[in-house]
Amino acid sequence: MVKRFENTDYWALILGGNSGLGLASAKKLAAEGMNICIIHRNSRAEMEKINQDFSALKQEKIQFLSFNKDILNPQNQHEILAELKKTLGSGGKIRCLLHSIAKGNLKPMTGSLNESLSCDDFAITLNAMATSLYDWTKIIFDENLFAEDARVLAFTSEGSTKPLQNYGAVSAAKAALEAISRNIAVEFAPFGLRSNCIQAGVTDTRSLQMIPGSEKIVEHTKKRNPFKRLTTPEDVANVVALLCTDEAAWINGCVIPVDGGEHLC
Repeated sequence: MVKRFENTDYWALILGGNSGLGLASAKKLAAEGMNICIIHRNSRAEMEKINQDFSALKQEKIQFLSFNKDILNPQNQHEILAELKKTLGSGGKIRCLLHSIAKGNLKPMTGSLNESLSCDDFAITLNAMATSLYDWTKIIFDENLFAEDARVLAFTSEGSTKPLQNYGAVSAAKAALEAISRNIAVEFAPFGLRSNCIQAGVTDTRSLQMIPGSEKIVEHTKKRNPFKRLTTPEDVANVVALLCTDEAAWINGCVIPVDGGEHLC
């Protein structure tokens, strides 16, 4: 098998790559020869399974780093970048910044004060799932760690434009994420960055399972999708890898559906 990124000294920095779409993308990019750095936040109890997945990545004979730290903490951000900079050395560059952070409040807008969405819930969700994309893009850019032709990718959903019960804060964050991505696409283009959002179809991940009534969403999607199945993390990971290729350099500022045509129905 030809590994498209072998011997390039390219890195993918994945925010939230411990499971779901982020982990699947890490596996695909590693299999293509790209070095991987994953930043995640997990408890000790969760680490046994995560370490098994990370060990599998290392089997691809790539360089691998992981940090179990709060991605949103400014002090952690600079410490991580300093460590990554040492590992990259003089030749390594970040080809792909992949935003896969799923940290949002899933509450209804109505109900008691303690049970319904608050402004703080919105602020926390927007910071984690939207503005953090800009934070990380900017600090990587300021440290001159991006490759000359780099890709900034983020996962969005249909919820950015369609309402869903209990999804108000995440919906607002996804809409903001797309807006931020578009501006990165324009303002950082002179410096070689391409920025796009991937709108994955309904995928059976832990994030989906946390949404109240997710079973009904899965059932409806299987009927709605033209291929009568859910999107898989591997479907999405394949597109992440494609967008990192040289041939995808002219794709910029887009929201790309990766759902088998689900959004059409």
